Parts: sequence; structure tokens; C-alpha cells
Amino acid sequence: MDRTNQPSSGQPRRRLGTPSNVHPERLSGPAHGVFVWGTILLVWLVSLLPWRLWQGAPDVLILIIAFWCVHEPRRVGLFTAFFFGLLMDVHDAGLLGEHALSYTLVAYGAVVLHRRLQRFDLWSQAMHMLPVFLIARFLTQIIHAWLAGKWPGWDWGVSVAITAALWPLAGWVLHLPQRGADDAESSSA
Repeated sequence: MDRTNQPSSGQPRRRLGTPSNVHPERLSGPAHGVFVWGTILLVWLVSLLPWRLWQGAPDVLILIIAFWCVHEPRRVGLFTAFFFGLLMDVHDAGLLGEHALSYTLVAYGAVVLHRRLQRFDLWSQAMHMLPVFLIARFLTQIIHAWLAGKWPGWDWGVSVAITAALWPLAGWVLHLPQRGADDAESSSA
């Protein structure tokens, strides 16, 4: 009987009861700090462009902040989300604190779920983050509707769905530099 973790065919053996979308220990090390903050600043600058005026536009900034809250919670957290939310509030000249509240709630949800989410593939992570994005946006829409005196409609739901659907693409792009480093280390060993 083969006592190693791989059968004779070379394929890793799955443990009984382990779902196929669970991948523990995906990356060997943390992301470089310059890369993390560089991506956040780049996406923030892109978020200042007028394409965000479309009601169904995804909130790419909160997507990237939430992604780094899941994968680098010691570097990116609630303060980062609150700060960039305030910057977006000032840029949009809307209710001060609307984006800050939404971003902070999403960051909190991401930090709370970060240990769990790292065990899943990117599509499953997106399914876990969809309710977090939805609840945070719903609460800010309720506050906005209360202050404005009318319900803004449900178009914002499209934005939330697109934001969650972009999670796997963002994860794949943001993990590329780390995968290259992991591949170089494994080939030199």
C-alpha cells in the first residue's frame, strides 16, 4: 500500500469528504507591500474617471480593497477602506460618509471571512463575498433613501453583481506576480 500522498498515476489523492473547490495553502508567501499599495492606488485613480457615473458600473476600488483584506489583512484593513471611502465621497460630492460606510462594512466582512475564504477557489470566494457586497450596499442605499426621501431603485444590484463577478478575474490578475515567484522557487528546489 502506497503511504505517500500521491498514487502511482502521479495525481494527488483527494481526502474523503473534501470538496473539489477547497485548495489549502494556495500561495507560499505574502504579497509584496509595494505591489499591494500600488494596485490600490492605481485602481483608486481609475475610479476617479467618469465611467463610474453609470448606475450599473462595478465598484472596482472596493473589490480590490476587499481582495487585499482577504489575502493581506495585516496590510489592508478597515482604516484603508474608510480612508479610500472618504476620498470617493469627496470626489463624488455626495453624502459624506456614504462610500466610507460601504467600504468599511465590506472590509469588515472580508477581514472576518479571510481565514475561511483562503481555503476556497476564486469562484467560491466570489460567492461568499456577494452577500457582503450586497448587504453593505443595501444599508447605504437605505440611508441614502431615508435622507433623500425617495428610493433610488434597484439598479445598484447590477453593480453589486458585476463587482462580485469580477472577483475571480481580479484574483487571477493580482496573484500573477506571486505565482511567478512560487514557480521560480519550486523549479530551483
